[in-house]
Amino acid sequence: VQTSREEKIYRDLAQAFGKKGVQALLIEMALPEIEAEADRLLGRMTDNRMHVKIETQRQTKKGDLLETLDINISDELGTRNYEMFSGGEAFRINFAIRIALSKLLAKRAGAPLPTLVIDEGFGTQDSAGIEKLKEAINSIQDDFDKILVITHIEELRDAFPTRIDVIKTAEGSTLEIS
Repeated sequence: VQTSREEKIYRDLAQAFGKKGVQALLIEMALPEIEAEADRLLGRMTDNRMHVKIETQRQTKKGDLLETLDINISDELGTRNYEMFSGGEAFRINFAIRIALSKLLAKRAGAPLPTLVIDEGFGTQDSAGIEKLKEAINSIQDDFDKILVITHIEELRDAFPTRIDVIKTAEGSTLEIS
């Protein structure tokens, strides 16, 4: 009798601390904040053309509810799954979600976000996308002490007041600060 009671307690604890227990509750509580911030940033980068919706449940063909984590994006063509967007659009979606997640984690840890490093990945952006990306970076600059943007794209490189150019020579690389 004692053993079966202990087994039940351990099963209950395993369930509570498993992916359908506390973990699911924490995710459920965090998603509205992540979604709102990602939506704000994505809206800014797309002239409010695109919006983020994160869903944790979806209905099966049988009518049952299935636990999921779907990122759906709506635009003038309707609502589609994240995977259905072009490289440039997906980059902007990723950027918005990554920044939103970073802000949430920093806030929860009670720590500031001193530095944001954005390393390349801009090749999928057309001129309008680069312009919107510059605006998005400028719009979040007050949230960080420093933002480092690593890029080979001149249009983006020239958009910021301080630059560190790495110049490769036969003798090695040199730095130029401007």
